[in-house]
Amino acid sequence: MADELEELRARVRELEDREEIRNLLQEYRRTLDVRDMRAFSALFAAEGSWSGKSGAATGPEAIHDMLVAQLPDNPPAPGPTLWHWISDPVITVDGDRATASSLWMHVRRGEDDRPLLPTLGGYDDELVRENGRWRFLRRTVSPLIPAT
Repeated sequence: MADELEELRARVRELEDREEIRNLLQEYRRTLDVRDMRAFSALFAAEGSWSGKSGAATGPEAIHDMLVAQLPDNPPAPGPTLWHWISDPVITVDGDRATASSLWMHVRRGEDDRPLLPTLGGYDDELVRENGRWRFLRRTVSPLIPAT
């Protein structure tokens, strides 16, 4: 009975970890879209790194500074507002470490208020539990369409 209970605890812990990681992925999207770069950079571990088309940086402060310098404000409606759409996360948890991969796309407000889907890409993540919370240890952003 004790072994069954311990197995059940481990399974519940993994499910809770996966859910927290899913929430981390969505918080990344939300803070990026509203351009809250302070909250965005806090999603990264102390030694966390981000690399993508806008550059590369390590550590929350450096990630914050790089993206503030690179990303314009997201214009409000009726401007060409841009949102990130994240889908199909595959999450593997191993104790206090995890990996995740997911697809992302940009949805932009186009003429006549029609949605445009200008970009599709992938995220490859290494995650770490730091101070009891899941954080990005490494996030690599790769464009798929267009390829550059």
